[in-house]
Amino acid sequence: MPGKKPIPFPSPLTEIFWKGTREGKLLLPKCNQCGKVHWYPRYICPHCHSMDLTWIEGSGEGTIHTFAVQHRAFGGWAEDAPFVTAFIDLKEGDRMVTVLRGVDPLKPEEIKIGSKVRVEFEEMEGMFVPFWRLEAAA
Repeated sequence: MPGKKPIPFPSPLTEIFWKGTREGKLLLPKCNQCGKVHWYPRYICPHCHSMDLTWIEGSGEGTIHTFAVQHRAFGGWAEDAPFVTAFIDLKEGDRMVTVLRGVDPLKPEEIKIGSKVRVEFEEMEGMFVPFWRLEAAA
């Protein structure tokens, strides 16, 4: 359906993550063997291949690793173009992709690699989707 953004559908693997977003929490998978956090959820740790995993509440803090301005998009994202996508280095380790909030896509020179960001959750048809927003300069 044109104009409608794709909405995530929880699976048995991601159900805990989406329950956390409804509560305003960023839950992250963590390996009990090697202690590393990883994103995206998997049944096997991508670092040590253990299946001994748990979920932890993340800080919701990170920094911009890289970004790109999307001048064209399709479906529900077309009406938002231009917008900025970014890879976020999580405080806990690993990296997430996002549509970056709090930036002007027409002024990419103002977006700085390493800038601090914080997660926020946007309700979309009953799901709470994480996005990252640039923190205000102190």
